[in-house]
Amino acid sequence: MKIYVNGVLIDEGKAVVSVYDHGFLYGIGLFETFRTYGGIAFLLQEHVDRLKAGCEQLGISYSPSAEQWQLIVKKLLQANELEDAYIRFTVTAGRDLLGLPGGDYAEPSVIVYIKELPARNEQLYQSGKPLQLLKLIRNTPEGAVRLKSLHYMNNILAKRELMQYPWALNAEGLFADGKGNLAEGIVSNLFFFKNEQLFTPSIGTGILPGITRAFLMRVASEAGMKLEEGLYTWSHLLEADEVYITNSIQEIVPITSLFDTKGQKVIVGNGNAGELTKELIRLYERHTLLLAQGE
Repeated sequence: MKIYVNGVLIDEGKAVVSVYDHGFLYGIGLFETFRTYGGIAFLLQEHVDRLKAGCEQLGISYSPSAEQWQLIVKKLLQANELEDAYIRFTVTAGRDLLGLPGGDYAEPSVIVYIKELPARNEQLYQSGKPLQLLKLIRNTPEGAVRLKSLHYMNNILAKRELMQYPWALNAEGLFADGKGNLAEGIVSNLFFFKNEQLFTPSIGTGILPGITRAFLMRVASEAGMKLEEGLYTWSHLLEADEVYITNSIQEIVPITSLFDTKGQKVIVGNGNAGELTKELIRLYERHTLLLAQGE
C-alpha cells in the first residue's frame, strides 16, 4: 500500500518518522479513522473539527480543512486502486528535543494510512455480536474531555483481557468507569433501548465523544426517538430490550448477548437485532447511499 507522509505518497514499507518525534517519545499526537462511500469520506467535517480542537489543546500547529483531507483521500484511493477504503489520519507532535516540551509544536508530522475495507458481513447486522464486560476500568481522560490520542494503552490492555475469555469469541469489550457506570467499548460507543427509549452513557464517564455516536443521536432524534444521556450500570444493560454499538467503520452493530466477567450469558431480546436498531441501520444506510450518489 502507498500511504501519505508529510505531503508525499510513499510505499508503506519505506515510511519512517524520527526517533525524536514526540508522538513516539511521549504519545503526543491524535488520529481520526473513518471510511469512504463512493470515494467520499463520511462525516469528514466532524472528524476534521475534532482533530483540530485536539491539536489546539496539545499545542500542535495543524489546522486542515475538510477539502484538503478529501483531496488526500482521493489521491490515496487512486494510488492504491481502491473505490472505497478505511482511512486513518494521524498527526504527531513532530521532532523536538528530548524532554517535555516548553512550547508549541510548529512542525507536526501528518501520516495518512489506508487499507481495504473488510467484506460486509450482512449476518452480523441481523444476528449481532456479544458484548463482554471488562474488569479493567476506563481510565480517566488526561484533560477535560477524552481526545482520540496516541495514548492507547488502556484500550490495548482491555483487548488483552478480552482475549482471556474463551466464551467471548468475536465479542466487543465493554469498559465501566471507576464508579461502576457503563462507559464505552474498546473501539465503540454504547447505546441501548428500554421501553422504546434510547439511552447512551454520558461524556462524564470519560468516554470519547464519538463522531458516529453524535451522528446517530441526531438521526434518532430526527426519527422521533426519545434519547437520554446519563449514568447506567450493568444491571440496566441486562434489562435492555435492544443494545447496539457504533463506530465509523462498522457503523451500527447489534449486541445480542451479554457476558459478565464470570462468563454468565444473558440474551438480549430474542437474540437478533431489534426493530428499533434495524430502523437506525436503515436510516444510516440511507445517509451513506446519498453521500455515495453525491447528493
